[in-house]
Amino acid sequence: MAQRTMSNGNLANCPHLDYMYIQTGGHMANGLDIAAKARGGALPRLDIARFAPANRRRLSAPAFRTFLAIADLWGLNEEQRRLILGFPSRSTFHNWARQAREHGAFTLDVDVLTRISAVLGIHQALGILFDDEREGIDWLRMPHDAPVFGGHPPLDLVTSGTQDGLMTVRRFLDAARGGTYMPPGVIDAGFTPYDDREIVFR
Repeated sequence: MAQRTMSNGNLANCPHLDYMYIQTGGHMANGLDIAAKARGGALPRLDIARFAPANRRRLSAPAFRTFLAIADLWGLNEEQRRLILGFPSRSTFHNWARQAREHGAFTLDVDVLTRISAVLGIHQALGILFDDEREGIDWLRMPHDAPVFGGHPPLDLVTSGTQDGLMTVRRFLDAARGGTYMPPGVIDAGFTPYDDREIVFR
């Protein structure tokens, strides 16, 4: 499994659309990040301005277009797409899709934006962990033996209808990017440690 820094560039590098994004070195804050910061002071918190209707309205159309593009890439059917979004009615879903494609203005609620943000994070992580886009999609669809998946494909959690399922897959992949759970990529596996002769202070 080779690693790379970008996949499908128009989709993968969109932190401004990541509704859960906290400035913690470019990834979603997890429990360890928060605990470490807490020891040094106040707990990190999201800027409450992102919950404002005007900000959600600004993000909604581009976020939904991005979601539709990723859903197309993953080959999701309509029911799976609606489950990811919290199962809005068919009319609401298609109204959002129409307005997003026409670059119209509409406002998604915090729950829907958070769910889309999780999908974006999963897509980004797959683009980093897998050299081939197809391999990343196969990983989502193949049964996985990690305890958190219980032998089911990760996509089953993604499309379970719960925020928790989405966050579980996103956090798993975030951890994998840091070297946990999954074997190192080709580049990392072949890495030769530096020795003292190669370390130069200027």
